[in-house]
Amino acid sequence: MQKITDLIKILDLEQLSDNVFKGQNYNAPWGRVFGGQVLAQSLLAAYNTVPKDRFAHSLHGYFILVGDLDIPVTYEVDTLRDGGSFSTRRVVAKQNGKAIFNMAASFQIEQKGIEHQITMPNLIAPENLITTEEQVEKVKDSHPKFYQRLKNVIPKVFEFRPVENIISKLTKNSLPHNHLWIRTSESVVVDKRIQQALLAYVSDYNILTTATLPHREELNKVNAFYASIDHAIWFHRDFDINEWLLYTIDSPSASNSRGFSRGSIFNKTGELIASVTQEGLIRQQFK
Repeated sequence: MQKITDLIKILDLEQLSDNVFKGQNYNAPWGRVFGGQVLAQSLLAAYNTVPKDRFAHSLHGYFILVGDLDIPVTYEVDTLRDGGSFSTRRVVAKQNGKAIFNMAASFQIEQKGIEHQITMPNLIAPENLITTEEQVEKVKDSHPKFYQRLKNVIPKVFEFRPVENIISKLTKNSLPHNHLWIRTSESVVVDKRIQQALLAYVSDYNILTTATLPHREELNKVNAFYASIDHAIWFHRDFDINEWLLYTIDSPSASNSRGFSRGSIFNKTGELIASVTQEGLIRQQFK
């Protein structure tokens, strides 16, 4: 995908019946359906069954099977509850009649209440940083294979500006912390539902990688396999996906071939707009 409008087209689901929808796939370079795509499409499938005055405040998903890029994904939505303030939905994503992902999502009408949040870390502003692509270009001649592998997986529809040196982080062991600014690569006017779906999509980038940072020297010597197991998002406040957002990620633990990471997403003025957690499989396959 070259443009954010290409991604929005992929997220535009075809309605097959009242509660069943079909989505097309992003041709991910790693050869299987991208987890962020399924998260975003599942959220929008649920949104298609929810009253218009309710917006997602949380979603919790489990990746069950690897998705086939050549087969569209069908989303079946169960209407579990519509209460006075909240609506709850369950979504099962299927290919060939088998579940590849399931998700529970909760929606709420907008209500005023108490407020507090953690403080955004004081980090270098995005205007003073270079993009992931610009960092990767620096190893084009010295490490051509490494360069090509990274180049292939950098998404075009979002701009990433890492606070740290990503080449160092991917080659040398470091603390399990990651900080990067993100925004759409071009401005787009979309409603709150699409904004949340786009954030769900991009939240799947870099989060599992953070759990590998203390082990890069060991993992780079083997054919390591990575896959998301589950993913959760809490939407706290409104945001603009076109503006810079700071994604701060840390990984408190890795064990039993699983890495656990958590992220906080702030807007540029310091408001905490979302929280993310993910556990993923990190399996060493020795050569």
